[in-house]
Amino acid sequence: MSEPQADRVIEAAGGIVERSTPCGPLIAVIRRERYETEWGLPKGKRLADESWQQTALREVKEETGLQPVITGVAGATGYAALGEPKIVLYWRMRVHGPSDPFVPNDEVRQLEWLAPKAAAERLSHAEEANLVRTAFGLTARGTMHRLATWFDRQAIPILRRR
Repeated sequence: MSEPQADRVIEAAGGIVERSTPCGPLIAVIRRERYETEWGLPKGKRLADESWQQTALREVKEETGLQPVITGVAGATGYAALGEPKIVLYWRMRVHGPSDPFVPNDEVRQLEWLAPKAAAERLSHAEEANLVRTAFGLTARGTMHRLATWFDRQAIPILRRR
């Protein structure tokens, strides 16, 4: 017999934040200590009056101090967080120009800029690592690649009109 499902779904959003360098793109990866030592992408819970994109931008700024712009959809993950279903929508983001040095805060202890392959290897959760691999073409061109391509071509123009 299966367990009853939770009445609510935790909604969250975040970003794959990148910056360009002469050696190629680097991705912001953060270390949280709340769930032991966890390396992840910046993300957080959606407030009732926010769009998904507003949540992603707010959470990235709160956790990293960065103010990126959204450049595309990266994908989504879903999992159980302490027994409750949680969905996280991720956007590709880019920072332009120099950034202030990272200052540790209540949520995040460290920020590192890593090449996409190294970032995917550092991330604690396979779902986030797979998003990075897919976003930077580090996987076989399967279903996830086709879905990401569709989002970039079809959904992004719609989202920009809002």
